[in-house]
Amino acid sequence: QVQLVESGGGLVQAGGSLRLSCAASGRTFSSYPMGWFRQAPGKEREFVAATSRTGISANYADSAKGRFTISRDNGVNIVYLQMNSLRPEDTAVYYCAATTLSIYATDSHYEYWGQGTQVTVSS
Repeated sequence: QVQLVESGGGLVQAGGSLRLSCAASGRTFSSYPMGWFRQAPGKEREFVAATSRTGISANYADSAKGRFTISRDNGVNIVYLQMNSLRPEDTAVYYCAATTLSIYATDSHYEYWGQGTQVTVSS
């Protein structure tokens, strides 16, 4: 069982930056590839980024490439999402999640989810 708690969301102007954190419970954190997803009002949940068990490999949605960076610290059981050059269309609730598969898993294959953190980007 893995429990995930996101933090770091907030209100930021377009062009600004935010760093989201996701703290995980349990001693098996390093055995899970971790992902970030987001859901905007009236839209389906979408993949943002994922990192491998060791943090060496990553997978990004096209919308995140070049602007967002996912990383993890297995020593403190935290996964991060650094978001730069934010745009109003990045406004959403951001969720972290854990999968037993790989960084290419779809959201239906993520077993554990956090409660989400709101990111609002003003124009």
